[in-house]
Amino acid sequence: MSEALSDAPQYPMSRGRCPFDPPPELDRRLHDEPVSHVKIWDGSEPWLFTRYEDVRAMLADSRVSADTDVPGYPQQSPGIAARSKRAKVFFSMDDPGHAAQRRLFTADFMVKKVERLRPRIQKIVDELIDDLLAGPKPVDLVQAFALPLPSLVICELLGVPYSDRAFFHRVSKILISKASSPDEQMSGTEELLAYLRGLVKEKQAEPGDDVLSRLAVEQVTTGKMTADEVAMMGQLLLVAGHETTANMIALGTTALLEHPDQLDLVRDGDPALVANAVEELLRYLSIVHTGRRRVALEDMELAGQTIRKGDGLIGASDVANRDAEAFPEPDKLDVTRKARHHVAFGYGVHQCLGQPLARVELQVVYSTLYRRIPTLKLAAPLEELDFKHDMVVYGLHSLPVTW
Repeated sequence: MSEALSDAPQYPMSRGRCPFDPPPELDRRLHDEPVSHVKIWDGSEPWLFTRYEDVRAMLADSRVSADTDVPGYPQQSPGIAARSKRAKVFFSMDDPGHAAQRRLFTADFMVKKVERLRPRIQKIVDELIDDLLAGPKPVDLVQAFALPLPSLVICELLGVPYSDRAFFHRVSKILISKASSPDEQMSGTEELLAYLRGLVKEKQAEPGDDVLSRLAVEQVTTGKMTADEVAMMGQLLLVAGHETTANMIALGTTALLEHPDQLDLVRDGDPALVANAVEELLRYLSIVHTGRRRVALEDMELAGQTIRKGDGLIGASDVANRDAEAFPEPDKLDVTRKARHHVAFGYGVHQCLGQPLARVELQVVYSTLYRRIPTLKLAAPLEELDFKHDMVVYGLHSLPVTW
């Protein structure tokens, strides 16, 4: 390794004073060194792509792999590296394995199918707000609202009992924490897989109208897949299905409360503007702030750099969404902006499967919460809030609010 590479900065980088902006060093690299080396936890030095077009080009390139078993893949932490060996699913595979597993869920997350859930999601949101208004204040919005909504929705979709939420919320925190040790990650993984395997076997005997029941009957009973393989896919959907949306609800609410002119526009509730606001908040906040990870399968030229087979690649989607070439005045939160082409859900064949569901959930939340509680405000100074700097998915551990 050359001497120049040894000067590479550690990644991910610390945020600056503003909790909504990408780290200042990432912003500097976007302008001065759009493709450069960074150093990650294991001492390796993958390439970091920061420009919007370069990130999209890298993620869509058939010469790069999302397979975590390919030598050189830049894992996010030692714990996550250990877990990916045990519970590998389509998210961490290339085609044809990726496409084959992903097709099992395509119908469940189609826009038309998800839109049919909108009335049920609206009912859950209204009931949670009723409970908020009837309870004490100040209240932690994460525990009272942001976490219960997506948890209820993904539980109903998968067929997971919501009464078990304390268990899988606890395990999810372990699985998405960069600080979890390999032993903690493996222990949490085995706990959740054992729980889901049990559910799959129950649904083989007595299927319901849910995703796990369908997989239990169509895949496990027929011998196409094992209960453990279905449990691994259920684990991904259960954890990703509630953690990401919960963080967008809490972080998006914080951002809007800090931008009252934008909040006023959202509070008016025009459906088209609320849909715009969802996309703009996804762009502006970009909660996956540890980058989209890949590895090169061959020597290639990419974004003007010579990339070698086995080089780790990271697309910094948070700062790519602040690229002025793609989004004029990128550091301005503008809920009227047409921002749907952001890369908050990734890009290419591996982009987020659950994005239609996330969009509907956020549209219902943003069109309802601030209208029904128009005086909603932070109950603590912004600088005292507990942001998730220790997690793969950025957000808030708690959000004290009052009205």
